[in-house]
Amino acid sequence: MTALVPLAAEGGAAPALGPVRSALVVLFVVVGAAFLTVGTVGIVRLPNVYNRMHATSKATTLGAASVALAGVARFGPGNEGLTALVTVLFLFLTAPTGAHMISRAAQRMGVPFLEGVSWSGPGPEERDD
Repeated sequence: MTALVPLAAEGGAAPALGPVRSALVVLFVVVGAAFLTVGTVGIVRLPNVYNRMHATSKATTLGAASVALAGVARFGPGNEGLTALVTVLFLFLTAPTGAHMISRAAQRMGVPFLEGVSWSGPGPEERDD
């Protein structure tokens, strides 16, 4: 049975990257892994949904975007690299919106803030909906 997509081993070795592009790929992956680790620790260690949402939306978005930028540095701006750039754009458009919606839903459900923190708008009991 023939493969629909030829493997790299069958077609010869993958083209070698220069030292600058290789360093960029490694740098983006290491920075992305660090941000993802911080976001994961934030989810486990932070006390409530608001703080956890912040850790998830900020640190993991920057981490995933950094790993996607490593793909751009590795594959270039065409084909796979363009897909990685679209991924970064999608992350930066959807993560803040999702975090905002999670925060609003938690506030409307009456999830309490930490002591000494208050919501700037009307509380759940003061809304008309």
